Amino acid sequence: MNWEQLLSLRRKGDVNKRLRNEQNETRLGFDVDYDRIIFSAAFRSLQDKTQVIPLSKTDFVHTRLTHSLEVSVAGRSLGRLAGQRILEKHPHLKEVHGYKFNDFGAIVAAAALAHDIGNPPFGHSGEKAIGEFFMNGNGKDYKGMLSAKEYQDIIDFEGNANGFKLMTQDRAGVSGGLRLSYATLGAFMKYPKESLPKKPTKHIADKKFGFFQTEKDVFADVANHLGLIKTREGASNSFARHPLTFLVEAADDICYTIIDFEDGINLGLISEDYALEYLINLVKDTINTKKYNGLEYKEDRLSYLRALAINTLIQDAVSIFMDNEEKIRNGTFDVSLMDKSKYDAQIKDIINLSVHKVYRSQEVIEKEIAGYKIIADILEVYTDALVKKKNDNATNYHKLILRTLPEFYQQTEGSLYEILLNTCCYVASLSDRAAVHIHNKIKGSHL
Repeated sequence: MNWEQLLSLRRKGDVNKRLRNEQNETRLGFDVDYDRIIFSAAFRSLQDKTQVIPLSKTDFVHTRLTHSLEVSVAGRSLGRLAGQRILEKHPHLKEVHGYKFNDFGAIVAAAALAHDIGNPPFGHSGEKAIGEFFMNGNGKDYKGMLSAKEYQDIIDFEGNANGFKLMTQDRAGVSGGLRLSYATLGAFMKYPKESLPKKPTKHIADKKFGFFQTEKDVFADVANHLGLIKTREGASNSFARHPLTFLVEAADDICYTIIDFEDGINLGLISEDYALEYLINLVKDTINTKKYNGLEYKEDRLSYLRALAINTLIQDAVSIFMDNEEKIRNGTFDVSLMDKSKYDAQIKDIINLSVHKVYRSQEVIEKEIAGYKIIADILEVYTDALVKKKNDNATNYHKLILRTLPEFYQQTEGSLYEILLNTCCYVASLSDRAAVHIHNKIKGSHL
């Protein structure tokens, strides 16, 4: 893979090639990507979606929105630092084509901003709840009516694939969704394969999947234009990652490792004594002990340690990226950057403590259980009504139910797969509280 192709400014529908050295420096194409994402309705819904604690009543806890903003900031730093070194290694990118280190930061920041845009309500349990309905709930009756890949798309409903769909799907009068640059879409594509075969190798890019069958052609167009390496022959689309995807992933890994840990301390689920004990090996070379000891309030002490820890991991991730830049471009680097971190042991200790004290806390478990029930009930009511409408045997009740759906999701002209997938995507678009509100309406408990 070559950087000139990987940094393409092309957008869907372009007739002429967009050249970097002809860009308006006051508002680059990659900056436009960031703006389009942040002003999108899908991004706004993240303000009330779970990062750690579903339906939390405290301001301490991060939502998907605050998490995404923080990941984009870390991603921008990672991209800029890596960009400086990439341009030093490949000077023709700057001298001939006009690329600057900020371009790399802008691409990674935009892709990082969007990395959770397709995630359902109630955290990762939301994805599992959607799949569970079609695998073991009433939705399993549709299995025989779908192809193997179509059914796999739904039972393994994937937020990454839904994010790609949100950003690229055509709507009436709107071609190409948000019409982001192919470079940003490429950096966003964390798992550049379809749902089957499932986990064919231990390569990090094969861990999950990155697009539904409805976006198969769009995905292939982006991948082929960027020159991503095809990794599997046959009927299944599978490509090597865009190199900048590793930086997007690192930004996410760094933020959730450190900030979820910080949330746990602020919520009282983890003792503050653990903060210095667990973070000291990350910050021992940069901490100003006099400054730290002079901070009177817990929140200030945590903020200081968090900032130092994130900076340490950013510097480490960039070093790993550049040490393996050729392997990454050849598609042979098969793990995440942080898996190669010299701080791997410390990172795992922090994550294990967060899993035990935060992710498996009683509050999280109870609300995730409620989320399973809420999502299953919403899916059952809407899929039943939409399929009945398609089969022309909808009752008055079904017709009333469908009027509560946004017009875009009421359509039944497509295949059964498209109807079921769109219903899943509608549920995924809901914020935590919107899902609770709709559940109350369809159950009649709001009266």
